[in-house]
Amino acid sequence: MAHAMFRPRRLREKPLLRKLIRETVLTVDDLIYPLFIVHGRGVREPIGSMPGQFRLSIDELVKDMKDVASMGIPGVLLFGLPAEKDPRGSEAYAEDGIVQQAVRAVKDVVPDLLVATDVCLCQYTSHGHCGVVEGGTVRNDPTLELLARVAVSHAEAGADMIAPSDMMDGRVGAIREALDEANFTDTPIMAYSAKYASSFYGPFRDAADSAPQFGDRRSYQMDPANSAEAMREIALDLDEGADIVMVKPAVAYLDVVRALRDAFDVPVAAYHVSGEYAMLKAAAQNGWLDGDAAALETLVAIKRAGADFVLTYLAREVAERLG
Repeated sequence: MAHAMFRPRRLREKPLLRKLIRETVLTVDDLIYPLFIVHGRGVREPIGSMPGQFRLSIDELVKDMKDVASMGIPGVLLFGLPAEKDPRGSEAYAEDGIVQQAVRAVKDVVPDLLVATDVCLCQYTSHGHCGVVEGGTVRNDPTLELLARVAVSHAEAGADMIAPSDMMDGRVGAIREALDEANFTDTPIMAYSAKYASSFYGPFRDAADSAPQFGDRRSYQMDPANSAEAMREIALDLDEGADIVMVKPAVAYLDVVRALRDAFDVPVAAYHVSGEYAMLKAAAQNGWLDGDAAALETLVAIKRAGADFVLTYLAREVAERLG
């Protein structure tokens, strides 16, 4: 009797059969939507390098958050643009800072929406770096106290989760200690643990007006050539109290997402960053690829690599298609 040959195509023949055996499923529950908030009223300013994204004043943000919640998107990540910048980024931890105001407004209107806040100084400092600058260099330890103040101010405003992105050594521990001392022991930390010094951040720096005024961020963000180092960074953040760890960017670092998933049994986030978004949009606008299909394929790839959820500017449009 002839040996029965396995034919993989048998299971690809019918759409419902393909769906039945699909290994990776993307749902709206897997999406977090990042947004940029500015002072003023009635502001909905298009971001040129990120088609479909806007800088929003708080009143406009609140309108959008009702839509986001109704689509089933579980949460948002807020970035603020201050009215004024100074060397220590003082609006970042001001009680009436832009993010603090935005968090209060969103929680008032859609209390069940998960509101995470980016904790960093780069948008708020006159020099554009993520930490305190002394003698022309970014100083690690003096920055930690300021980051902790930012985190506590966000929690006091009602933030559901704190997301430090600065890449200073020891910042997760400093933030955890400060939150606990301020009676926010239940506020989780989503750490940008493996954040690379990437060229894919260009549009974000345009959107958030956060480009450094001198030098670059390679002394604190990770070298794109390194992956074993990422595992050490992640282990440190977990030891210091991180609840969720993140890889940023996502698409160019899928191997790091997979290595993280294999090495640690913890919640994994991946940030599909502005440049990765802009590339898809530019190619789609030029008719070079099917933008909708490529967007879904990209996010499925990030999940397939091991991410539990994805932070992406595609969240709203993909949520509409996922239904």
